[in-house]
Amino acid sequence: MLVKVFGSAVFGVEATTITVEVNMDKGIGYHLVGLPDNAIKESSYRIAAALKNNGYTMPGKKITINMAPADLRKEGSAYDLTLAIGILEASNQIKAKEIDQYIIMGELSLDGSLQPIKGALPIAIKAKEEGFKGFFLPLENVQEAAIVSGLDVYGVQNLKEVVDFLEGKGNLEPTKIDTRTEFFKTLDFPEFDFSDVRGQESIKRCMEIAAAGGHNIILIGPPGAGKTMLAKRLPSILPPMTLREALETTKIHSVAGKLKEVGLMNQRPFRSPHHTVSNVALVGGGSYPQPGEISMAHNGVLFLDELPEFKRDVLEVMRQPLEDREVTISRAKFTVTYPSSFMLVASMNPSPSGYFNDPNVPQSASPHEMQRYLSKISGPLLDRIDIHIEVTPVPFEKLADNQKGESSVAIRERVIEARNKQSKRFENSDTIHYNAQMSTRQIREFCELDENSKNLLKNAMERLNLSARAYDRILKVSRTIADLDNSEAISATHIAEAIQYRSLDRDGWLG
Repeated sequence: MLVKVFGSAVFGVEATTITVEVNMDKGIGYHLVGLPDNAIKESSYRIAAALKNNGYTMPGKKITINMAPADLRKEGSAYDLTLAIGILEASNQIKAKEIDQYIIMGELSLDGSLQPIKGALPIAIKAKEEGFKGFFLPLENVQEAAIVSGLDVYGVQNLKEVVDFLEGKGNLEPTKIDTRTEFFKTLDFPEFDFSDVRGQESIKRCMEIAAAGGHNIILIGPPGAGKTMLAKRLPSILPPMTLREALETTKIHSVAGKLKEVGLMNQRPFRSPHHTVSNVALVGGGSYPQPGEISMAHNGVLFLDELPEFKRDVLEVMRQPLEDREVTISRAKFTVTYPSSFMLVASMNPSPSGYFNDPNVPQSASPHEMQRYLSKISGPLLDRIDIHIEVTPVPFEKLADNQKGESSVAIRERVIEARNKQSKRFENSDTIHYNAQMSTRQIREFCELDENSKNLLKNAMERLNLSARAYDRILKVSRTIADLDNSEAISATHIAEAIQYRSLDRDGWLG
């Protein structure tokens, strides 16, 4: 007897429906074909034990299982439940109703209980697109899959619950989630708030500009100046994610199996990998490519603390994703593309000791030592960072001041207003939504300068020996400053402020 059951495979952040064909025939043997990996090949042992412990048997017949499309590699233990239901139906141990109307996924324990799977959200989205009625999956994953409306999502704890429902004996209820209510519930209560920051007004201004235009930023300062504290608060002033952005971000975390929140993610991610991170862990990869830190930070912030301590080759592989806002991982038989549109926030000490040119600290580094330390970061990477700003320690008087600073919610209102201007400006573009994403053509169109501004920028380019890419960065940042200033035209004042945010350009830094 031939039975067809449906599962799903995830490639990148998209799912592909897998048809599991189970054929029962005379003879003895268990044959699994369709490019399964070792985890799937070992499933026969888990399935046999789970069936026996739930009152069923593994048929003593010739079982042939094909996972179509047969030329697509399948991996992982999430097909255990799919295969088990197919075997039970093909051997006439159960009479399942409408079995072809459901996607069935889950890893079986030996007692028949289910373990969580990866990629539940993209699987649910694909199931809805292809017109399936429902989706059975482990209870731990039901909240993320139930985000998809128009699909009955059933969270089950064991094999028996699925069998009873398919035979019309169970009373499982699909999980329903009010996506919009969940999404907007905690937007105005950030964990880290700028009102807790004492002093550092100029740095707060830089953070506001970076958030308003989506610009990458690097903070340079001695230990204890507050670089990490400021970076952690940046997501609190970014505009709230749209439902589309939240769905994209949740899909990536679902595929990686690192979805911490219940249901839809409503806070922008903040990722802070250690400086010992490898190339693969940062950009993604492996024999079966998984998303890396830059994709996990999609629509959020990637914070690289102590930037010169990262291996140079690790930083260099980030150059292309910073420009293209996606990373493509190629293997011999397939290519996977993960989105990676993130804001890069980096921090570093100005020298190995951390106290370059500080008259109050005796172990101050020499200009030569500092130059050697800075050379660990390549010029092309620094050119991709729009804003360089020095962070100085806060004096005791300001630290002891009990007066609260401006809250993240108040700053975010100005950021949202500036982003709304940019959305209107780029309404005819599908790929560009804020100033940092502008191409050279759009910079020429939206960043026109008067004569005073041109002369000021010309002098700065010559004196600081800036590259063409740095020229574009200055124009982008000045466009954002003008947006925050409610100005349609870019003035010399905006250009001057943008120029001073290029501290790390070599000639300018060393005077």
